[in-house]
Amino acid sequence: MPVIEERPAGHVRWMVPAALVALALLSVYLRTRELHAWFWIDEGISVGVAHHHWWSIPHVLRQDGSPPAYYMLLGLWIRVFGDSEVSTHTLSLCFAIAAIPVAYFAGRSIFDRRTAIVCALIVATVPYLTYYAQETRMYTYEAFLSLVAIWAYVNGVLRGRRWWLALLVATLVLQLYGHNWALFLCGGLAVATVVYARGQLKAFALAAAAVALLYLPWLPRLLYQARHTGAPWSTRPSFHDLFTATGASLGGDASFAALVVAAAAGLALRPGRIEKAMGVIVGVTVLLAWGTSQIQPAWATRYFAVVFGPIVLLAALAVVRGGRVGLVALVVLFFLWWGFQVRNDKENAKSIAAQLAPSMHRGELVISTHPEQVPVLRYYLGPGLRWATTLGPVADDQVFDWRNAVSRLRAAQPRATLAPLLASVPRGSEFVVVTPIFRDYHAWDARWTRLVWQRSIAWTNLLQSDPRLRLERVVTTNEIARKANYFKLLQAFVYRRVG
Repeated sequence: MPVIEERPAGHVRWMVPAALVALALLSVYLRTRELHAWFWIDEGISVGVAHHHWWSIPHVLRQDGSPPAYYMLLGLWIRVFGDSEVSTHTLSLCFAIAAIPVAYFAGRSIFDRRTAIVCALIVATVPYLTYYAQETRMYTYEAFLSLVAIWAYVNGVLRGRRWWLALLVATLVLQLYGHNWALFLCGGLAVATVVYARGQLKAFALAAAAVALLYLPWLPRLLYQARHTGAPWSTRPSFHDLFTATGASLGGDASFAALVVAAAAGLALRPGRIEKAMGVIVGVTVLLAWGTSQIQPAWATRYFAVVFGPIVLLAALAVVRGGRVGLVALVVLFFLWWGFQVRNDKENAKSIAAQLAPSMHRGELVISTHPEQVPVLRYYLGPGLRWATTLGPVADDQVFDWRNAVSRLRAAQPRATLAPLLASVPRGSEFVVVTPIFRDYHAWDARWTRLVWQRSIAWTNLLQSDPRLRLERVVTTNEIARKANYFKLLQAFVYRRVG
């Protein structure tokens, strides 16, 4: 009889690593089909910032509004593996793959083996990670750390196992230095502790003090960024956004609805303290982000990577407790997610640059009427060119200066800003103007983007009506001709100064 009992245990010990390896391989398959996808605005800024002297990156980010951890990590990465699309996307992929075993062990520690397996399945296939595993940004980094953070929080605070607090402190510090929205997660953890772990308030306060002490060196920079950069490209979220925000981390509204049905089917099983605490953490994080964005818009659902951990753990628990309905919901999720594939349609900067580069010369002027496009255009066109935007000459072509950007652009009157740029072009020489393709798209509704739209049209009109200039050619791409639904489409105009 003992032999019979040992065999299943042995099988389990063998099957779990095998299952995790299989899920990792599946995840690699799903998340490498567009690993070569072209960079868009934000990725160009990521690579540009990372190319600065490593110790200067925190100072450079005074212009950007982000904390430095991801950029410094990317800076080390590109010095070893290069700065190609595949290379930099692979860094994001590594965090997405590493999240799978962390999801399993967190689910196993917090709930049970069945929930752990479902959690690992979700993390291995969820479209959110599939998308951002193929983008040079910090979202898979934050999602991975979020899983570690909730694992450490439940064990260290809710269960009172003090040595886990060291892991919690380290993880939260890395999250805070990775993305500002981790501050909202810290708020959610604090509220959950007050409500569900009052006996651990002293321990949590000590951990919070340690996090604050380690974050203190960045606080002056954060306050500076809050005053001078912000996110003027964003709009205030609606009341509807408050309730649908977390669905973005689970593959959209349809996936979220399937999990809600599964959770409803499991209502007969009374939720415990841990599940309630996780719900509070997610709810408070979303509410703080939503409320803050009403005052100063900075809303983007991709930022909920900071709370990805508790979201997927609750989703896995909903599936397991939903019984047969949960199983059906899981099948529906796989049906929805299997067809998801990242498309190489974020931007056509690479194809525009490929047509421009052969005829360009060192020192030639390139003007972008969408100012934050300069870093990605510079990446594809290379060094040695002169850069300008509707704000005027660009001092650092690898980072966009967001400081007081709206007021600066309003003050930069088109005719007065353009005149010295044209005067710097020798008679008979060419220069390039890159402009966005304006379509009926909500991204042009914010304060900044609307102003970019207006200034771009004004500059285009000035250039086309200037008798000193001759339009030599218009550079477009097949994506424009097909009217493809690219996120940010560009076109270029090559002018020659003739008089």
